Amino acid sequence: MSANIVWDQAIIEKYNYSGPRYTSYPTAMEFNDSFGMTELEAAAARYPERPLSLYVHIPFCHKLCYYCGCNKVITRHQSKADPYLDYLELEIKRLAPLFAGRTVTQLHWGGGTPTFLTEPQIRRLNGLLREHFHFAEQGEYSIEIDPRKIELSILDVLKEVGFNRISLGVQDFNKAVQQMVNREQDNDFIKTLVTHAAKLGFRSTNLDLIYGLPLQTPESFQHTLKEIVALKPARLSVFNYAHLPSRFAAQRKLNEAEMASPANKLLMLEQSINFLTEQGYQFIGMDHFALPDDSLAIAQNEGKLHRNFQGYTTQGECDLLGLGVSSISMMGDAYSQNKKDLKEYYAQLDTLGHAQTVGYALNKDDCLRRDLIKTLICNFELEFAPLEAEYEINFADYFAEDLKLLQTFIDDELVTLSDTGIKVTLKGELLIRNICMCFDVHLRRETRMRQFSRVI
Repeated sequence: MSANIVWDQAIIEKYNYSGPRYTSYPTAMEFNDSFGMTELEAAAARYPERPLSLYVHIPFCHKLCYYCGCNKVITRHQSKADPYLDYLELEIKRLAPLFAGRTVTQLHWGGGTPTFLTEPQIRRLNGLLREHFHFAEQGEYSIEIDPRKIELSILDVLKEVGFNRISLGVQDFNKAVQQMVNREQDNDFIKTLVTHAAKLGFRSTNLDLIYGLPLQTPESFQHTLKEIVALKPARLSVFNYAHLPSRFAAQRKLNEAEMASPANKLLMLEQSINFLTEQGYQFIGMDHFALPDDSLAIAQNEGKLHRNFQGYTTQGECDLLGLGVSSISMMGDAYSQNKKDLKEYYAQLDTLGHAQTVGYALNKDDCLRRDLIKTLICNFELEFAPLEAEYEINFADYFAEDLKLLQTFIDDELVTLSDTGIKVTLKGELLIRNICMCFDVHLRRETRMRQFSRVI
């Protein structure tokens, strides 16, 4: 893979419109209630030889971060997690028999804030999962951490129960920015957490940053990046803040007048990419970076990188089972989502014994376009022959209309098209979402652009 991208300001501004992030194709906008538990069970049985990835959603947070668009419940009372674990136990016992004989090779606890849980609660949930699923000894087991509300000793507990990767939500080291978004944290303690994780032998540490928050400037964000790189995290996620106050009420507390201009946001991104690649990080795509010896970078270099609802992943051949409120599964050739509201999640488990509510079964065309988009977004290139062989098509004929849409990107030297494949140029890598949109037939059928964030 390339060590860098080519930044073309005029081209980026031309194509900086809204579009999906393609953590799935079709996107969650297509989910509907015609897909039920019967369909989920059939999807779970379709590829019984596949390994299993588990995602567990913990919705609780101690404090509201004003920028956040996640599914969450704000409370200071950790005891509220006890009934949630009771219901997770019901869900686990209901679904685990569908995967008897499968091996879990990947686990991720997300949120909300998974480390909202106390040590006994962490041990209880981990025990439930280990009791009802078979785990590989050398899997990828990760957890998201809020560094504001965690004792250093909890890292020891997490390592003891089997986690080998952690992800810290840092966002920004600038105190004024932290105060503005209601997320004040101890920067020195974050550094201590990263150092202690390395001593304990955690395989990888990821740090999340956000650019475009109120009071951020290109200069202040560059200072944060320098402090972050000094910690040498294996992975970095540098997200564009998507201001969608009509969808996320907490964002209405932020003053748009104090946010960076579109030009300064682009400058922050440009500086971030240039600085991080100069420091030895590989630009994985969109907003992800990894050191060359990290498994994410290795997977991309070997053409084995994949993408799901957690973003880029090395475990693409797994079926993904989501547990907990709002969680999403990618099972067989289908997607399924649980109830999004906590009370409704509890109520449906009480009445039906499961929390599944909507989903989508992919047809052959969906599967073909899913494979195409995933290959492009992970590897920045696509050979026609494998898809032609698997789906018994002639690429040029089947995608004739799509290739017409791609022509503008070819004209702008963002993509090269040959008789055998498509290759995204260094100038086009930042606009990979736009390029993938050319092949999104669902997006063409319906005007849904306003539902998505800008691509940059």
